[in-house]
Parts: sequence; structure tokens; C-alpha cells
Amino acid sequence: MVHLDSEWQRKGATLSDKTARKEFGLTQDEIVRAIRAGRLQFHENAIHGNPFLRLLRREVEALVENEHGDDYLKAQQTRTELAHINRELKRLKAQVATLEQRKSQLVADLGRRRLRDDGTRMSNAERGR
Repeated sequence: MVHLDSEWQRKGATLSDKTARKEFGLTQDEIVRAIRAGRLQFHENAIHGNPFLRLLRREVEALVENEHGDDYLKAQQTRTELAHINRELKRLKAQVATLEQRKSQLVADLGRRRLRDDGTRMSNAERGR
């Protein structure tokens, strides 16, 4: 296996053991067996005192393809991408709802406070009151 320090630094090239289990349907036992067999390289890390293993994504993908087949790997990648898209759509829908609400408030404010074309307020006489 090729050990390239730059690969460990590249964004998206690594993933945690938890992410590997979630994205690829691996078990912790499968990951540990692959590490012991030399099929997966790892770095030990910790975030806020919680330890985890950092793995190379290409090696995890090769392991999954080898253990479960190419169709399984592609299906898992598709499910992961679909979940990501659904989360993003949900976030964007909430953002659109917030913007629509703010737009309604601004339009209502304009209706209450008629403005001249130059942006200054009209007097009551100009509004016909």
C-alpha cells in the first residue's frame, strides 16, 4: 500500500471509522480485521477527548468493493449522495420560507409607509389623507 502524507492532508481523502460504517455499511469488526490484515491504513485521532480512527477513503472503497462487490459500493455511494441532497433541500426550503416571510413583512411595511420615488416618506397630504 502506498503511504502518501499528502493524501492524509487532502480534503475528502480521509474519513472516520464512524463515517465509514455509516456511508458504506461496514461494521467495526470488518474495519478492525482489515486494519490487522494490512488492507487499511489508519491514524488515531481524538476530538474533544473522543477517540476515532481516520481512514483513507480510497482504501475503504476498495475494501467495500472487494468484500461486497461493485454494485453494493455504487448503491451505498448513491444512498449517501441522496441523503446529502435531501438534507440540503430541507435546509434550502427552510431558508426560502424565512426569506418569503421577511419579504411579506417588507411589502407590508411599504404599504403602510408610502415612499416617494426618491426614497423619502410622503406626507399625509400627499397620500390623500
